Amino acid sequence: MSTPPPELVSYLESVPTPHILIDPRYRILAANAAYRRQFGTGASVIGRTCHEVSHHFERPCDQSGESCPMAMARESGQRERVLHLHHTPHGEAYVNIELVPLMNALGEQAFFVERMEELHGAEGMQSQHGLVGRSPAFRKMLELVSRVGPSKAAVLLVGESGTGKELVARAIHEASPRARSPLVVVECSSLTETLFESELFGHERGAFTGATASKAGLVESASGGTLFLDEVGDIPLSMQVKLLRLLETGTYRRVGSTALRQADIRIVSATHRDLAARVASGLFREDLLHRLGVFPIRLPPLRERMEDLPLLVQSLLSRVAPDRAFSISEEGMAQLMRYPFSGNIRELRNVLERLTLLCEGDVATAAHVDMALGASLVLQGRDAVVAPPAARALLRNPTLRESDNAAFLATVSQHRGTKPELAAKLGISERSLYRRLKAIRLDGGAR
Repeated sequence: MSTPPPELVSYLESVPTPHILIDPRYRILAANAAYRRQFGTGASVIGRTCHEVSHHFERPCDQSGESCPMAMARESGQRERVLHLHHTPHGEAYVNIELVPLMNALGEQAFFVERMEELHGAEGMQSQHGLVGRSPAFRKMLELVSRVGPSKAAVLLVGESGTGKELVARAIHEASPRARSPLVVVECSSLTETLFESELFGHERGAFTGATASKAGLVESASGGTLFLDEVGDIPLSMQVKLLRLLETGTYRRVGSTALRQADIRIVSATHRDLAARVASGLFREDLLHRLGVFPIRLPPLRERMEDLPLLVQSLLSRVAPDRAFSISEEGMAQLMRYPFSGNIRELRNVLERLTLLCEGDVATAAHVDMALGASLVLQGRDAVVAPPAARALLRNPTLRESDNAAFLATVSQHRGTKPELAAKLGISERSLYRRLKAIRLDGGAR
């Protein structure tokens, strides 16, 4: 194993952020005190490979389905950055990796210094707070968040309703130098044209009827931090020019005042609308779109990251049923995996909340999931009683529906005990058992 220069090891030890020193064979030669405090498990990492310590991989990252900063640095000869899902003493966490190659006197890459910084607000495991996921679509989005977070660039989050835009905005804020200052949310869709300017910029006493005292606006409240403009596509056209002036000059005026005030904010905005189409129809200013969208990030809908669904279910259940050891059967989870979730994570949370109310026990079965998804049809103007398995995905695929019903009926036909015993065997209430049998007969599932 290579022996690193003692001066380099001493320098790394004094650096306040987690750093390790690696040789070209991926072996860790030194780990500073900050690394030991944040990522240490008690056992020494010296002499072990970085991919084994961080990922529990037997082979280097680029041979195990991950991007490898060392392989990238060898090719480019310069500093490289990646976002990795690391094993830490507290579980798996997303970590920003910055790797710098160090040359010897012959111009060869002799050592690699790796700096690690945990990306707050995102998890690769169950979490009651923040973003949760491991899918490629989720990680691609998170990579952009980690890139833009430390900068001053204006960020535009684009995604369907229910995809977690406010959580992403919070992750960007927490990854920035402004993390210790406030993140202030502006609900643009709830502000009328007459209220927008006053709420955003504040007003002076007597500026309008009812203004009995001066009031600071949300821009001022966010000073030093981040202003999150949610549903920015709903800002009235007449107010867009005032927001544009704030973005271009960094200044604003309170309503009723002529004094210019300096804004110290970072702008993150979000929309579910097609802003380019609104520009074409004259409802949104093109210059404002370009100012807001310096760094656009698309949030994937849930249907593009269904492999994250079991993880999201665990996370959401810990919020909607914190006092219950509640879970979903394999069949029930398979039922959820086939549903398109047009309302995304917000709809998933609603379905899970229904499940906790419909299921009297601690394990939700496929029958419970059927009923919970069936309630979604009511929101879509469809009759859940007339269409009994109730999920649109199942309605489009009768083979899946008949297979579920066949398994249920097979259990019923093989049972020789009482109805209460059968209900207990299925993990449902006796009332739910009768409802399921009746629904199958109405749907033609019974022969």
